[in-house]
Amino acid sequence: MILIQKKILFLFFIISFLFSCGSDVDPGTIEGSPRSSEAIYEQDLKFFKTKDKLLGSNADDRSQILFGDLHVHTTYSIDAFTLELPMMGLQGIHDSSMACDFARYCANLDFFSFNDHAESLTPDHWREQKEIVKQCNISNSDPVTNDLVVFPGWEWTQIGTTKDNHWGHRNVIFKDIQDLPARPIGSRTPDSGLGVFDTTQQAVNARWLDLLNFKRYSDLDWLLNTVRNVPFCEEGIASKELPIDCYEYAKTPRDLFNKLDEWDSDSIVIPHGQSWGFHVPLGTSWNNRLNFEGHDSNKQILLEIMSGHGNSEEYRDISSVNFSQTNNMSCPEPTDDFLPCCWQAGEIQKQRCDGLSNEECDARVELAKQYTLLGGPYTNMVFPEAKPEEWLNCDQCTDCFKPAFNYRPKQSAQYALAISNFNESQDNPKRYNFGFIASTDDHTARPGTGYKQYERRKMTFATGVKSKFWEYSNKAEDPNFPEIPKIIPGESQPDSERVSSFVYPGGILAVHSEGRGRDQIWSALKNKNVYGTSGPRILLWFDLTNSPVGKIPMGSEIKMSQNPSFEVKAAGSFKQNPGCSGESIDALSSERLEYLCAGECYNPSNERHTIKQIEVIKITPQSYPGEAISSLIQDPWKVIPCNNAEECTVRFEDESYNRDSIYYVRAIQEETLAINGSLLTAREDFKLCKGSFRTELNDNCLSMVNERAWSSPIYINKP
Repeated sequence: MILIQKKILFLFFIISFLFSCGSDVDPGTIEGSPRSSEAIYEQDLKFFKTKDKLLGSNADDRSQILFGDLHVHTTYSIDAFTLELPMMGLQGIHDSSMACDFARYCANLDFFSFNDHAESLTPDHWREQKEIVKQCNISNSDPVTNDLVVFPGWEWTQIGTTKDNHWGHRNVIFKDIQDLPARPIGSRTPDSGLGVFDTTQQAVNARWLDLLNFKRYSDLDWLLNTVRNVPFCEEGIASKELPIDCYEYAKTPRDLFNKLDEWDSDSIVIPHGQSWGFHVPLGTSWNNRLNFEGHDSNKQILLEIMSGHGNSEEYRDISSVNFSQTNNMSCPEPTDDFLPCCWQAGEIQKQRCDGLSNEECDARVELAKQYTLLGGPYTNMVFPEAKPEEWLNCDQCTDCFKPAFNYRPKQSAQYALAISNFNESQDNPKRYNFGFIASTDDHTARPGTGYKQYERRKMTFATGVKSKFWEYSNKAEDPNFPEIPKIIPGESQPDSERVSSFVYPGGILAVHSEGRGRDQIWSALKNKNVYGTSGPRILLWFDLTNSPVGKIPMGSEIKMSQNPSFEVKAAGSFKQNPGCSGESIDALSSERLEYLCAGECYNPSNERHTIKQIEVIKITPQSYPGEAISSLIQDPWKVIPCNNAEECTVRFEDESYNRDSIYYVRAIQEETLAINGSLLTAREDFKLCKGSFRTELNDNCLSMVNERAWSSPIYINKP
């Protein structure tokens, strides 16, 4: 018996040794060939037929609308790697090659970019991804029906601990593979460890509970150690003169802009996920970045207002914290439409006051409120053993469309366009001048996931452990006494359960391009002749019709005296057929198709959804310091019905034009089912849709919403 036990123990150590040697993830091999000219021609023909109906066949505009995704992560991102561990019950590896096959044959995109976190991209991974970009860019022989354009890039992922040192996340994309920076430039500094990715180290320990998948966790351990062991580049040395295999970092956006200027590659920097408060300190605002250090109007020309993290468009005059003139924080009282988490922390404490005197209970209630404010986005750690439901819908925008979690209103696109910086000039203040886009921020190498609302745990961030066995328990020193959360990214435990109710398949970006080639798409991006949608491929045109130089499109800026007149044309997205097209089925193996597409592809019928209405938003940016923001944002300024037609054309004039003004439109589509689409109006009835086993893993949490498209603004300055 003892001999058998020794053999079993020896065998266990041999297996553990074999499995414990973590290794790299291969970049994979692209399986699908470029799409045929015939298939793309038929696709474009359907678009041009609709365009001719709306614009007329003799219209001067010869552009076409192409769809893409400029925010895509693969397993080379540490968080993406962690979210797909076996303990999560998902699929596992999603390498760079899979992004290419998914874009072509699942989502049927025209372009996309890679945006893995620079903070975790090793030198080898950067080189390998550039090779995948080259392979994926191979198209058919006809430039008119060019198949797929892939832009290289990365994400600069900075997270601050206060509203004053938080800069936020930015995607950096490049036009060409030639002359790229030798290394991605991240925000992680020598004194910050792995930053927010330090929290993933604890997931490595799960290998001892999951011996059959031991190597997968060891691969994560290998990746974490490899990233840690890449030496930091020396400061003060020009980017081109640095060693090829060091990790280069930029502490601020200005540092990033300056480093990009050292290279010859044309680039665009895109702020994203701004209203998403998962890691964002309380009180963070666009004001802090409307300056030389935080903004470059030549590089930051686009803003992502919708992603898998939700909608960051709308401003609401709500606040999770009040700041005094001396920067002291206090907790605001709730209103009918907003519940601050600091206030709810006090209510949670009241439920834990049994046996306490009134004085002691009141003191703990005040402590709970203050600790919640001090904890910033990590409110859940004030009571680490509290159930997520106890927080109700605190800090959420209850009447926003697909809102971002822990909504930060002063991070919204509308707020950004309304503010001005008069520090350098009273007559010519500094302002943001963004074009609007949407993308997915997908972390499973799936660009363009929003074409259908299905497979919530594969097509969104709704990830969580597959059973109670894998749960990490957060133990409180005293479950009836509030605690001060750690606010260091990487050491704090974010609210991963509640956030899953605020994740979506993501948006999509549209460009008005003169052709399908790289140069034409890039030109549309640089000209800001772009728009975003919440996922469906709605067609949208928005033009100023009476400018001094004639008709000009969305994204334009002009000075004019007369009242502006506008024209909007929109068409609903195609209703989708179930399953995948024959083209997709023929292009990929059945295993690859199922692994990536999960049985559903972009598969349009010939019938479009109807457009319900056009909403016009007017913003008059601050004309003097301290001008109140709320009155400057008119949302909606006009609502023009479309009578539920597949195509809609509306025209309007601003007869009250008397100051600098910004206009953009929303095309609102008929109601359809969407993942996590419901509004969060009733606090007590608010039902969480969790990413873990605590919500049925196959429950897509569908409800009816009006999907939409947002045009880029037109900026008109009054002489």
